[in-house]
Amino acid sequence: MTAIRIYEPALCCDTGVCGVDVDQSLFEVTATVRSLQNLGADIQRHNLATDPLAFATDETVRAFMHLVGSTGLPLTVVDGVTVATGAYPSKSQLLAFAGLADRPQLGLTEKSASGCCGGATGCC
Repeated sequence: MTAIRIYEPALCCDTGVCGVDVDQSLFEVTATVRSLQNLGADIQRHNLATDPLAFATDETVRAFMHLVGSTGLPLTVVDGVTVATGAYPSKSQLLAFAGLADRPQLGLTEKSASGCCGGATGCC
């Protein structure tokens, strides 16, 4: 099974709704990660403030932090390979990383600009 790890900067919460301004990207990644976890995907988020050991024990992350520092976070690693830095992956990217991109019946596909996801029925 593919292991997806998202290493985040120091945050007070994982949802993005703990402050005055809601961070939409945090809100969306939180919902997508939880949905993927519920489907059995091996996906985890690590917050620098609450889980610094995860940053120190992963060689890929440790090297990234040494070279770029926390300003390059979030960092997404799939099976030990860096796949995204500086921004959270989109829902479609996370689905692809998890091997679920071709399963629109899961209800996790992204809507197109027209509001539909395509497929046989044209709707999500």
